[in-house]
Order: sequence, then structure tokens, then C-alpha cells
Amino acid sequence: MIEGEVEWRIAPGLTDYPIAVAAMEERAAAIRHRGARELIWLVEHPPLYTAGTSADPRELLDPHLPVFVTGRGGRYTYHGPGQRVVYVMLDLGARGRDVRRFVAGLEDWIIAALASLGAAAYVVPGRVGVWTGPAADPAKMAAIGVRVRRWVTLHGAAINVAPDLTHFGGIVPCGIDDARVTSLADLGRPSSLADCDDALRAALPQFLASVTSLPCNVA
Repeated sequence: MIEGEVEWRIAPGLTDYPIAVAAMEERAAAIRHRGARELIWLVEHPPLYTAGTSADPRELLDPHLPVFVTGRGGRYTYHGPGQRVVYVMLDLGARGRDVRRFVAGLEDWIIAALASLGAAAYVVPGRVGVWTGPAADPAKMAAIGVRVRRWVTLHGAAINVAPDLTHFGGIVPCGIDDARVTSLADLGRPSSLADCDDALRAALPQFLASVTSLPCNVA
């Protein structure tokens, strides 16, 4: 599959979480049953917490924001203004049915985008997501939480561009209590969401190639 076969969409303003989930579910079903185009959908949410399928209620420390139970993998995370959420709806059935390859591809995609914005990032063995800073004291830059239903992916990643990091104090982010959360702004690498979008767009072809283990002309 080539890049042009995947729709790239950026939502203006703040998108309510239930509306985003409903739209994502509808598109995933259309991909699965009606051959709709795959979609990369970039959104920004109002301040909220989401609880993944492995969420531990004890890790919701201060529910001062709306909390939504969602079907993605992982535990509690925060979404809010200044954070770029990337919803990825790809047909892994046509791309080789390799979920591990898909998650690794997401991580590498974000790392490449952050590098172009001047932030060195990496993965930490045994921990999902994208990290930065000294290896002895890593800070989380992006969270990843996905769901795969009948080989179509849902949800995706959240990249901290310039969110209010104090909101992460209401949860144990992703169940990790021994590491901090950071952002491009916090690192002294101020960028806009548009800058982040451009960086992701530039690295998109490599991402799509990396998650496709079948020939590109497979339908």
C-alpha cells in the first residue's frame, strides 16, 4: 500500500473524546467491511483522563478531570490541549498481520518526528512508549495505546508538545510511578502542533513501509 492510499486528516480545535471514539469506531468498521481508506487522524482533546483495559483504579490519584473508560490497551493516561493525539486506523490484514511490528513502527515514527524537532528520543526495553533524556533517568515524551479489532487498528499515540504537565499528577501515567513525564516545551524545544504534524507527515512513508510486511500492491 502506498502513502496516497492512506487519508491524512487534522481536526481543528478541541475534539470531545466520545465523539472521537465514535468516529474512529465507525471508520474502522468501514475499513474492515467496506474497504474504506485507511486513516491517520490527528486531534487535540480538552483536558481528560482515559482508562485503558489494564487500568488499576488505585492509579487514579485525583479524578478532577473527566475520566473515560476506553478499549485501548494500557492503563491511565492524560489528554489535553498542547498534546497531539494521533489516531491510526490501518488494515493490518492487508499489511501482514504483525501487531508487534505495528507498535514498534509507531514508536520509530514518533522518534523520527521528534528528532526533526530537535529532541533525541528512544524506546526503553520493557516499557511501551517513547522516552527522552539520560538513560539513567528517562522521561516519557509520548504514550502509545492501541487496539486491534479483526486486524484493523484503533487508537494510537499521544505526543507531548506543550501540554499542562501538572495534569499528569492526577494519575500514575501508564502505571509507571518511577519516571516523570516531559514535553518538547519542557525540554526547551518549543514547537507548535503544526510543527509536530509536519514532522509526522514527513516521516509517514517510512512508518507505512515499516508496518507493511506484504508487497505494497496487496489489497
